[in-house]
Amino acid sequence: MENRVKDLRLQRQLTQEELARLLGVSRQTIISIENGRYNPTLMLAYRIAKFFSLSIEEVFDCAKELKKLAGGKNDVL
Repeated sequence: MENRVKDLRLQRQLTQEELARLLGVSRQTIISIENGRYNPTLMLAYRIAKFFSLSIEEVFDCAKELKKLAGGKNDVL
């Protein structure tokens, strides 16, 4: 899943450690989310979006994953 976490974090001039502390997760979790190696739980995605005053959809883009689940069809949602 693609996301804007790194860009949003840098806009706020936060380190990965600072963002992790503010969200109550490990720095490794932030690193993994930013690198696209870990998809956060719905609750964590919500907390991240709320922290940046955005909707989940404005932070996370799961269009590619939804397309895969639909067998390549574009009309999933």
